[in-house]
Amino acid sequence: MSDMREIEERLRKLREEIEYHNYRYYVLDDPVISDVEYDRLMQELIDLEEAYPELVTADSPTQRVGSEPITAFEQIIHSSPMMSLTNSYSLEELKAFDSRVRKALPGEGVEYVAELKVDGLAVSLTYEDGYFARGATRGDGTRGEDVTHNLKTIRSVPMRIRYQNPVTVDVRGEVFMPRREFRKLNEERRLKGEALFANPRNAAAGSLRQLDPRITASRQLDIFVYGVGNVSGVTLGTQMEVLDFLRECGFRVNPNVKLCRSIDEVMDYAETWNDKREDIDYEIDGIVVKVNSLDQQARLGSTARSPRWATAYKFPAKQGTTVVKDIIVQVGRTGTLTPVALLEPIELAGSVVSRASLHNEDIIRSKDIRIGDAVVIEKGGDIIPEVVKVIPERRTGNEREFTMPTKCPECGSDVVRPEGEVASRCTNETCPAQIREGIIFFASRDAMDIEGMGPQIVSQLLKSGLVSGVDDIYSLKFEDLVNLERMGEKSAENLLNAIEASKSRPLHRLINALGIRLVGERTARDLASHFGSMDKLSKATYDELISIPEVGPKVAESIVAFFGNPRNLEAIGNLQAKGVNMVEPRADASAQRTNVFTGKTVVFTGSLERFTRKEAEARVLESGGKTSGSVGKKTDYVVVGKDPGSKYDKAKALGITILTEEEFERMLKGDEI
Repeated sequence: MSDMREIEERLRKLREEIEYHNYRYYVLDDPVISDVEYDRLMQELIDLEEAYPELVTADSPTQRVGSEPITAFEQIIHSSPMMSLTNSYSLEELKAFDSRVRKALPGEGVEYVAELKVDGLAVSLTYEDGYFARGATRGDGTRGEDVTHNLKTIRSVPMRIRYQNPVTVDVRGEVFMPRREFRKLNEERRLKGEALFANPRNAAAGSLRQLDPRITASRQLDIFVYGVGNVSGVTLGTQMEVLDFLRECGFRVNPNVKLCRSIDEVMDYAETWNDKREDIDYEIDGIVVKVNSLDQQARLGSTARSPRWATAYKFPAKQGTTVVKDIIVQVGRTGTLTPVALLEPIELAGSVVSRASLHNEDIIRSKDIRIGDAVVIEKGGDIIPEVVKVIPERRTGNEREFTMPTKCPECGSDVVRPEGEVASRCTNETCPAQIREGIIFFASRDAMDIEGMGPQIVSQLLKSGLVSGVDDIYSLKFEDLVNLERMGEKSAENLLNAIEASKSRPLHRLINALGIRLVGERTARDLASHFGSMDKLSKATYDELISIPEVGPKVAESIVAFFGNPRNLEAIGNLQAKGVNMVEPRADASAQRTNVFTGKTVVFTGSLERFTRKEAEARVLESGGKTSGSVGKKTDYVVVGKDPGSKYDKAKALGITILTEEEFERMLKGDEI
């Protein structure tokens, strides 16, 4: 391309095409090109912009993570206030809200829009003539922090809105972290010995307030938009029209919105979503109820802090108050010492909670948690119970401060805390606790998946001297097992069969099972795919490892150290000698072409009984298909388990093929249904 006008035109088309595919993928969850095709377009754009830097535009997809780290957040004054909502904590209070609205609008019909209250961080996005100009947190409602550089990293935030006419608008939304990303992030932090986030909301808030946008980009945040502040260039009459306008602009609007003709319909909506709140991949803590008519909203007006035309109904709390009876220390498979609070038992979110992880000494100090304290406990759908805060007003003076031991509580060896890390560790590689936890993890479902080898069996095997490491598992005999407590002949046979079956697991499962520090399930897959065999991985140098995009310096150091330990190499050699698979199977392209799920998208809903959700999704991937967390027009199958959620209803409405779990299993086997 020698003609500059041709280059400019090609750049324009590339930017438009890439943003269109971002919209299809991140907003509609309905991609129309492959990842390879998308990467090719992006690389062409990058190459052209590098060759012609004077043609780079602020709205280019390459500029989402284009800025350097900032030194501090600047303040932005909102063009119109971001007001807080009054809260309703019971259905009776919802009825009282309805009565106030109708009293202020005598004789008028009133409709409500009910929306899910996403538990995230409220933000304002300002678009000038259709282009994203700046974004800010809610702050005090009048002014917030400028987080434009971080909001650009969220792929569901359009750099340029898709509305037919250029408009200037302040868009209001909620940034959140999906539960799957929250679990992934906390697992990565746990492996690194870093403090865990208490819940997805804290993770989202911490991620959005990073000075370095590259960190925010790695956190996979998302957003739902729900309203507008000042707007010019368009006329809107109702809240439903606002949501339709936002969808037309290319924003991600929550699909679970309902227009309600009465407060009774609102209450039905609230009760339905209170029951289904764990069925979706993001945290909600209630619903938001708004008068639909914008004219009626204007006439109802606001107080100094809150609109009179809206309220938030909060679901029953997942928090409770109890007492810390004691703080004990558990030793993990990598030697990490984790303090755990023993609590006065309390029923919370349908189960009895009697302990909560305190993660590390720094968290105990920052929250000033003492033995004997009255504390607030929180239990989310996807997290271990957390101590949210202490109630200092209830202290009696008899509370005791906790001190991290200097000797391992399991083996008495020295405890060290490496400089720059938050975790304290036992220095003894042969610590009984590390061996026990390592074997438990090795046999766990996400590792070698040896069904029946749970913590109690492992403890018995260690106590009886039948195993002293993971390689001893494969030397167990029937007569060894049948004499264990609560282990009959049938159970012994089943366990031996499970041990035998585990020998054929793919290499990535074995790498994960070995418990190499900082190597989780995803990194294990990357290593297995890159090296193909345990032999090649064990001989890999630091430079070879660091050349893998997904492997950082600390991970590479940890892998080299692991395979540099003669005890680990001996255990791996024993595993190989006993028939454990040491290679990663390569996909058979011809077999995949004939598989029923090749090119198909599968969605799961409800509780599965024959598979875990991870296992079911893995089977689809192994069969050439892909999975999705939401139902759309491109969904081919929805597999329905017990108590399905809204995905089932949407699949029926769209006419998508619905499979029972039995039918899904038969399809995996190649049987007709």
